[in-house]
Amino acid sequence: MPTYAYECTACGHNFEVFSKISAKPTPRKCPVCGGRANRQITGGAGFLFKGEGFYITDYRSEEYRSREKAEKKDGAEAPAEKPGKAAKPNPEASSDKAKKKRKKNG
Repeated sequence: MPTYAYECTACGHNFEVFSKISAKPTPRKCPVCGGRANRQITGGAGFLFKGEGFYITDYRSEEYRSREKAEKKDGAEAPAEKPGKAAKPNPEASSDKAKKKRKKNG
């Protein structure tokens, strides 16, 4: 149910009322002085996400999930990267790869 904000025209008291969207709008009375209250335009509340399905990691492909499980099983869990920063290449690792490739090809 949405929350509607009201302000009393007589005393300026602000209060909120919960009512159905389908309910017919009726004039409200101030709970403090009994004067007429006008409904205020509000920005509303933000969304509150609960449960699964709202995070980028919940939408990963099955291939990614299976590789992740295999890495965890082998104990070779990769360190978490900070968002927005690329991993620095390791020059020793690239030279090892080149050596392996040369051995394989020739």
